[in-house]
Amino acid sequence: MIVVLFLVFLAACFAAGATGELFPTGAWYESLEKPRWTPPDWAFPVAWMSIYVLISYAGARIALLDGSGLALALFALQSSLNSLWTPVSFGVRRIGLGFAIVVALWASVLATCVAFWLLDPVAGALFLPYVLWASIASALNLAVWRLNPNSKPVVTNET
Repeated sequence: MIVVLFLVFLAACFAAGATGELFPTGAWYESLEKPRWTPPDWAFPVAWMSIYVLISYAGARIALLDGSGLALALFALQSSLNSLWTPVSFGVRRIGLGFAIVVALWASVLATCVAFWLLDPVAGALFLPYVLWASIASALNLAVWRLNPNSKPVVTNET
């Protein structure tokens, strides 16, 4: 049963992460000023793959426990915010709004980590790399926003 749950959670994580494929960073992001400490490009898929595997296993462990409703709702919230960040930040290029979303994402990841920890410390610990990565992403988003105050969002012409 845990293997099936793990695969379901993993599929959900990859579905959420698919927005990265739909809205790639592209030349616009490459042209932006970024802090010296920006992780190298190869680190992003490695980090996300690792995080998705870890939190999927954590989710599978929690799903089997009585009283896991709030923890699983928080898991769904962080997944939704994760899905939203990329289209806002790279699709419509709204770096400031992206920062607001990534801060909400960070808070929901931390809340999920705590909720999981209270039910199963192993599952909570499996969320710690995600808390770290969301912290880095939040700081990076803020730094890029500050370094590029005149960055223009995508504007559509409505007739």
